[in-house]
Amino acid sequence: MYETKPFFYGTGRRKSSVARVRVYNGTGKITINGRDIDEYFGLETLKLIVNQPLEVTETTGKFDIVVNVTGGGVTGQAGAIRHGLARALLQFNEELRPSLKKAGLLTRDPRMKERKKYGLKGARRAPQFSKR
Repeated sequence: MYETKPFFYGTGRRKSSVARVRVYNGTGKITINGRDIDEYFGLETLKLIVNQPLEVTETTGKFDIVVNVTGGGVTGQAGAIRHGLARALLQFNEELRPSLKKAGLLTRDPRMKERKKYGLKGARRAPQFSKR
């Protein structure tokens, strides 16, 4: 359906999730990995996170959004979609930058899982200490 239509593209990342977001002119339909947003995200809070860039820029209902997201859990994926959508909206109109930046939607969240270190059981968890 969308193959030939022109679109705006943005890549979003959070934790270990990567979202490739395409924004088409349309009616406000959001499709994630071939499924509707209500079907993909069960929690209302995750839907609010995804819709945040649209609400900040007052463009709710103007675009159809098609997302391909991989990796991580549902919260990380929602954050990645939000980041990618904000970047795609910038491609659509550069004048949206101040409002998106003020809301903190263009900043990549740098928090990642800490790596496991040798000699330890996890990133920081030391082996159990035995006095005797």
